[in-house]
Amino acid sequence: MSERLVGILLSSFTKILIPGIKVTIPLTILSFAVSLVLGLILALVQVMRIRVLKEIAFIYIWIFRGTPLIVQLFIIFFGLPGLGIMIDAFPAAVLAFGLNLAAYNAEVFRSAIEAIPAGQTEAAYMVGLNYPQTLFHIVLPQAFKIAFPSLFNNLISLLKDTSLASSITVVELFTSAQQVAARTYEPFALYCEAALIYLVFSTLLTWLQGYLESKLVWRSHDNANVTAKGRKKPMVGI
Repeated sequence: MSERLVGILLSSFTKILIPGIKVTIPLTILSFAVSLVLGLILALVQVMRIRVLKEIAFIYIWIFRGTPLIVQLFIIFFGLPGLGIMIDAFPAAVLAFGLNLAAYNAEVFRSAIEAIPAGQTEAAYMVGLNYPQTLFHIVLPQAFKIAFPSLFNNLISLLKDTSLASSITVVELFTSAQQVAARTYEPFALYCEAALIYLVFSTLLTWLQGYLESKLVWRSHDNANVTAKGRKKPMVGI
């Protein structure tokens, strides 16, 4: 490796990293937040079994899971202005990523909710809880624990997918690498450097996922132990 190339990589590192911190990470967080809220709503619509709303949710999921993300980005950023709807690049990216991932998160939430034994819902009704109380106090807390690993995997995938925002002029991590590569004529080295930064971000999220999953497991074990200690032992020999 030549001294020139080493100098380029060293000088470009912060130029690529800073947009990653200031743009890529906020873009990921905001898009994921949108996808969580909308995904949960779509999942609840499906499990409530209201036919009309369920069909709407099915069509939404079918469309967004069945079409390429980059096409959705182009429709929102380049297509909507033709209908008189102007959206800046960053909000357009948040909207596209959020709408797309919501379709996947909806299926994750739905599967998790349906994995809760029906007996728990019936028991909640027997002790006087209504449907919203049962849903928010019994079903969703357990469903979230089941869904957590898949949701976090979707978050890591979203972080990498944000590189597509460069196609609609969002100056994020990958766009910055493209700009430096165009000036220095060293695309291979610069794109490898960008890939390394993405790898670091993804690895940090993976470690965070493992830590949070272990916390959820220990909390579940603690709750189970408390419940077991609270039970009365059967009286023998009476």
